[in-house]
Amino acid sequence: MLSRARKSRIPKVAAAMAVLALALSGCAGSSPAASDGPVTLRFSWWGSDTRHKMTQKLIDAYEAKNPNIKIEGEYGDWSGYWDKLATQVASQDAPDIIQMDAQYLGEYAERGALLELKDVDLSKFDQASADAGKTEGGQYAVTAGMNALVVLANPALVSASGVSLPDDSSWTWDEYMKTAADITSKSKEGIYGSGAFTGDASFNLWMRQHGKSLFTNDGGLGFDEADATKYFEMQAEMRDAKAVPPASVMTEDGSAPLDQQGLATNRFAMGWVWSNQLAALTKASGQALEIHRPPSVEGDASKAEQFYKASQFWSASSRSKHPVETQKFIDFLANSVEAGEIGLADRGIPGNSEVRAAVGPKLTPTEALTAKFIDDIADEVGEAPAVPPAGSSSVSEVLTRYANEVHFSRISPQDAAKKSIEEIKSSLN
Repeated sequence: MLSRARKSRIPKVAAAMAVLALALSGCAGSSPAASDGPVTLRFSWWGSDTRHKMTQKLIDAYEAKNPNIKIEGEYGDWSGYWDKLATQVASQDAPDIIQMDAQYLGEYAERGALLELKDVDLSKFDQASADAGKTEGGQYAVTAGMNALVVLANPALVSASGVSLPDDSSWTWDEYMKTAADITSKSKEGIYGSGAFTGDASFNLWMRQHGKSLFTNDGGLGFDEADATKYFEMQAEMRDAKAVPPASVMTEDGSAPLDQQGLATNRFAMGWVWSNQLAALTKASGQALEIHRPPSVEGDASKAEQFYKASQFWSASSRSKHPVETQKFIDFLANSVEAGEIGLADRGIPGNSEVRAAVGPKLTPTEALTAKFIDDIADEVGEAPAVPPAGSSSVSEVLTRYANEVHFSRISPQDAAKKSIEEIKSSLN
């Protein structure tokens, strides 16, 4: 499963964002000017201890070249990051530089909480990667690292089943389902051809391949009930073919940590994940997992509407007292080879093509495979998906929940489509 629900956090974030909306009403911008004397910037991010130490090295490197700028780090783990940030923004005490996530970018940009990053150079970014941080209002984020939606395959399990995988540049959804079902039927009990793909990313890919999208650029839904019904019918077909595990197994797997999920524990021959998860899953499984393109409707990778997703973004507070210096630091993070060689692939594959080329020789073998895949699909990538609008943070959970209900045979695809759209529209409103 690509995304797990964080239901316990959504009400708290929503309440804080309501306060944020009031605090920012009437907020006006001003023309930025560089400061004459010493400047202190605050920089917030989430991540592991390894990321904290690496990010401090980035700060140290920048301060060494810019002695008049001091950067204070504020960091923690994902679980409390967004509640804290919403509270800080609402109380007009936001950090200058903010590590941002796609599911909150539209929310903060729409509320006027983010600075338009007009002075950050994106000339070395692929267009789709650059546009990933752009809303209708402007460029409010810069990609910190690139991901793509991929199918990882466990060659040992595939080989043991005697089934051959089709060419990933030309396989269709029907071929994917048949291949996964064949692996399930020809493997020992407890081994399944494919894990679930029930979140917003696979839903969006499916819609894009059918001429639709999850969201539109103006913040609406890019699909209707008939489109969603076809998607949930596909889920039912996967269920009936036994291409994916039983619903109880899918549900349990979806709530497990990454290193305990089916790909990591050698129970799923194929799984849908983000490309930057290859290294962690390879390590956990002890297998040389292979990276493949997702299937397409037409059996043509050039028409598969694949997309780049930012693993994280760099954003800035609209209330920063030092917008010039803030943007210069973000430019360093995004475009400096020195920064790239410090960060490597921790936040995903660098969006700047020159930085990506420079750090390639320093990547681990699995990171290098991911970087190669990102480059290989460059000509196949479609337009950047619309930035999720305000109120959309629960959408992946809603889509996953109703897909699971279909897999449990507790609801029809038609009802799943109707009810999921009702919930999504309610959250957006």
